Amino acid sequence: MVPNEAHQNMGIIRLLLHLRWLWVGLFAVDDESGEHFLKVLEPLLAQNGICLAFIYRIPRKYYWNDLGYISHLLLDIYLPYRDRKANTYLFYGESLALIAFNMFMLLGNPRYKEVLLLRKIWIMTAQVDFALGSHQRAWDFQFFHGTIFFAIHSDEVLGFQSFLKGIKPYEEQGNGFLKEFWEQAFDCSYSNPQGTMEINETCTREERLESLPGHLFELSMTGHSYSIYNAVYAVAHALHAMYSSKSYDRTTDSGQGVDHYVLQSWQVHPFLQGISFNNSAGETLSFKENREMGDGYDIMNLVTFPNKSFYRAKIGRMDFNAPEGQKLIVHENVIVWQKSFNQMEAISLCSDLCNPGYHKKKKEGEKFCCYDCVPCPEGEISSQRDMDDCIKCPSDQYPTKTQDGCVPKTLSFLSFHEPLGISLASIAISLALITTVVLGIFVKHKNTPVVKANNRDITYILLIALLLCFLSSLLFIGQPTKVSCFLRQSAFSIIFSVAVSCVLVKTLTVVVAFMATKPGSGMRKWVGKRLANSIIFSCSLIQVSISMVWLATSPPFPYFDTVSLTEEIIFECNEGSEFMFYLVLGYMGLLSIISLTVAFLARKLPDSFNEAKFITFSMLIFCSVWLSFFPTYLSTKGKSMVAVEIFSILVSSGGLLGCIFSPKCYIIVLRPELNRREQLIRRKNNNCNS
Repeated sequence: MVPNEAHQNMGIIRLLLHLRWLWVGLFAVDDESGEHFLKVLEPLLAQNGICLAFIYRIPRKYYWNDLGYISHLLLDIYLPYRDRKANTYLFYGESLALIAFNMFMLLGNPRYKEVLLLRKIWIMTAQVDFALGSHQRAWDFQFFHGTIFFAIHSDEVLGFQSFLKGIKPYEEQGNGFLKEFWEQAFDCSYSNPQGTMEINETCTREERLESLPGHLFELSMTGHSYSIYNAVYAVAHALHAMYSSKSYDRTTDSGQGVDHYVLQSWQVHPFLQGISFNNSAGETLSFKENREMGDGYDIMNLVTFPNKSFYRAKIGRMDFNAPEGQKLIVHENVIVWQKSFNQMEAISLCSDLCNPGYHKKKKEGEKFCCYDCVPCPEGEISSQRDMDDCIKCPSDQYPTKTQDGCVPKTLSFLSFHEPLGISLASIAISLALITTVVLGIFVKHKNTPVVKANNRDITYILLIALLLCFLSSLLFIGQPTKVSCFLRQSAFSIIFSVAVSCVLVKTLTVVVAFMATKPGSGMRKWVGKRLANSIIFSCSLIQVSISMVWLATSPPFPYFDTVSLTEEIIFECNEGSEFMFYLVLGYMGLLSIISLTVAFLARKLPDSFNEAKFITFSMLIFCSVWLSFFPTYLSTKGKSMVAVEIFSILVSSGGLLGCIFSPKCYIIVLRPELNRREQLIRRKNNNCNS
């Protein structure tokens, strides 16, 4: 008729977790039931992260004549109260154990109700009934004011209080129990016709149960009484069902009537299991598959008053048949707390809760509920209080400064709308326009000696290659796409290889032309366009081949880098194969070093318009830029890395344009008198004489 005690144990666990009471003391009666309670509850507490600050076993027998025993017992009872962190105490035992415990608290400190240290939050099981005997009528339960306890579910039975108020034991014939209870409850006795008694010791027959304080008698039906009430009705309905059954033979084999038939209890069991009825409180009752009728526990709150009366307030419900999330319902706003607490201060923890941004670190040699709060490691967060471990943010988020949450990372790429992107794009377009102007000047003055010197066609190819170099840098700016990632590195490397090949050809042209002027030289057959075109084609073809292999096997692709930077997601082009990327740059570097070497060796050759000096300086700038590019490129991330590569492209290309073509443009535009064949022959003779 009552709920399974295992449900009550889980209810205690859920209640403690709900109210965040993780450091609790335990008082249990020292008998077989108390030992079983400890054996079952301790593992459940540990599994749910709750620790027992202490365990005190309330003895069943007391030796009142042994002062040493009483003193030792009082000391044992008061010792747990020294733990100021344990503000919640569990109590398991029956009413007698509670009465004895209350008495010891009163003996140990008659003013215990005024000592704040002794005021705790009590959680009691359904076995406890707040009732005192006639010998304890001077006591009360104010020490347990604010107690939260489990009670067998009960409801208001119609007419029950009216029935109690109408009881008159002196009119009940043969009911010795009522008479004895009445005398003890009201501390009086009925007149004895054969003796004399004091008037103040005689029951006046005007006594009423509603005048008794709550700790002596309650008018409301308790859970235990409600269970007995339902049990009586359950048996009555079972008997009715049995006698109404067609399979029930109303006569015995001997032909005796049913009034003379002896009914066995086991015959009622099948009918008990199948009954379902409504009691006078309006509840539908039936036995479940496990042969239990108990339907959970009520969670009550004990409210005491100075006149020694008390009130049991229902503050919640524990029902394991309810859906998950509704098994435990507690209305915290209606709880009346112990006087030294309020709803915000009812804390029972060994260690303070760790704030977000911190996590728990166990203290050596202490229970797991006692810990230190340490900050989360860098890159991790704890978004809730009292977390065991910190966690990492998702890849697209990063921790806040207080490490108590994650915020989205910003998408980072070199945009045309930001100052750096605008500046680089403006420089690239400006240099491209300058290159176009230079190309126009050379086309316009294509028949002048300065333009014809050192192979006019190679000069055009070089200027077009430089123009495309400047424009190719724009592929590195803006949001990466499949097309831009696929083209930008390969286009840049091929165009640059063509430009460097042209520079190499211009240098070799000076060397071959000088050697061909010597008498009997066999180098004359190499003078002309064939050598130049062959060198440009072959050098560029090698770079094209490397790029084609790269694009065919492991091409670059758009990629979100969520690791390199803490607060940003780098939207970049993944080069696909780093080996092929550095192979392309390495080949371009090899051509540059060869051009620099040849130009350096040919810088003092006598010629009217010897470009070797300018090419040497331009290639020195070119090589210096790209040698410094590698360490800078590898040490930067995100848009800075892209900006470094664009800067290297612009500076190295600008170096070639400025060093090689600015002297020629100066002569063509500002000193046209020097751009004549006569001037060329005169300068040539001067060079030879020198």
